[in-house]
Parts: sequence; C-alpha cells; structure tokens
Amino acid sequence: MDLARYIDATILKPDTTIADVKKLCEEAKQNDFMAVCVPPFFVKDAVKELDGTSVKVCTVIGFPMGYSATPGKVEEIKKAIDEGATELDCVINICAVKSKQWNYVRNEIDSMAMACQMRGKTIKLIIETGLLADAEIAKVCEMAAEVKVNFVKTSTGVNGKGATVPIVEMLRKKLPASVKIKASGGIRERKFAEELIAAGADRIGTSVGVAIVNG
Repeated sequence: MDLARYIDATILKPDTTIADVKKLCEEAKQNDFMAVCVPPFFVKDAVKELDGTSVKVCTVIGFPMGYSATPGKVEEIKKAIDEGATELDCVINICAVKSKQWNYVRNEIDSMAMACQMRGKTIKLIIETGLLADAEIAKVCEMAAEVKVNFVKTSTGVNGKGATVPIVEMLRKKLPASVKIKASGGIRERKFAEELIAAGADRIGTSVGVAIVNG
C-alpha cells in the first residue's frame, strides 16, 4: 500500500518553530504526502515552502479545546484561507455536545462548513471521539452528513483517546460515502495506519509520517 498520499504530516505543538515547519514541509515534498497540518501562525510560511508542489496546506480551527465562540472560529477560517490554507481541521464545541445543545452544534457545523466551502476549501470536522459517547458520535455524524462536510476527523490528539479501528468502523457506518474520514491521535506505526485505512479512513493525521511510510 502506498501510504504517502493518505498522510497529513502534522506539527501542532505549542512551541513549534519556523525551523520545525520548514523541516516538515521538506519531508512532505520528499515523500509526496497529501498535506501538512500546521498552526495557523505558520500557514503563510508553509504555503511559501510548498509553492509549486502537490502538497496541500492544512491548519486547525478552534484547536484544541473547541469551545471558542462560533463567530471567532469563522473568522479564524477566513484568515487561514486568506493566507493560503486549502484545508481546515475545525474542532466542534464539545461542551455544547455534552450539554445536548444540538441547535448550537448544528448551527456551528453549518457556519464553519459554509465559511470553508463557499471559498472552495475542504473542512475536516474534528469531533473528539475519545470524549463522546456512542450516541453523541451518532448525532454529530448525522449533522455532519446533513451539512455535507468533506471529512469527519476522529481527534485532536490532545484530549481523550485518539483514533481506534472500532471508532473508524463506527464512523464509516454512520456517515454517507460522500463524507470522508480522517483518523488522528496516537498513530505512530505503519501497521496501525494500514488497519485504520482498511477500517475506512481516507486520511491519516500523524506527526511521524516519514517513519510510517518507511515502515
């Protein structure tokens, strides 16, 4: 299996430096990864480093907690797109999900998706499966399908448990084929990445992309 085109090579540590981002972009070019995922602060730098390549520039919105206000997330999206990001990994408001404020959750998903898709960009909705009950995951998947987001992403890799094969299998059953799945959080071995892809993942978010593709 050619894993490289499944990989979103990721660096989201709070102490990330420009040197880290340049190194990540160089690795992404050398290995022909699908995308790099960098902090919003470094979107412009990643775009410059990857100019003329097929590697996409992704960033995160509302990361990692997800409880910032919806208008703030929408403004983050707009700024990231203006600076060159083509994929936006957006954390939903877990507090709202846990409080069963479903109208709020639905409106937030719709607002973020519209901000991305009206500009022709890809939204990956981070739902933080490690913090949600199965019924909550099912409800969020239903809303994601209604809004027609591009991807549902398992985890930030910061809060709760990361991706698992059963979770990816569940998402694949709950989502229509038109909504893809990004698995992330704790993916550090090639075998595990391949198992997640077999379970239904279309992208793999990892900070060790080179090690994974090299086995």
